[in-house]
Amino acid sequence: MDIDHATVVAFSKSWGLFYLIALSIGVLIYTFRPSNKKRFDRAKKTVLDKEDRP
Repeated sequence: MDIDHATVVAFSKSWGLFYLIALSIGVLIYTFRPSNKKRFDRAKKTVLDKEDRP
């Protein structure tokens, strides 16, 4: 079985594309799950309310 550079590049591009699409869908599902709303609201308020100084 002889695998040349063009075959490896084509395989990498196609699976890399599927990987990035799946990762993006996973992040969107995690972000917009109703059970995470309370966690994200709490994080939004605590980051902006604290007075941290360097």
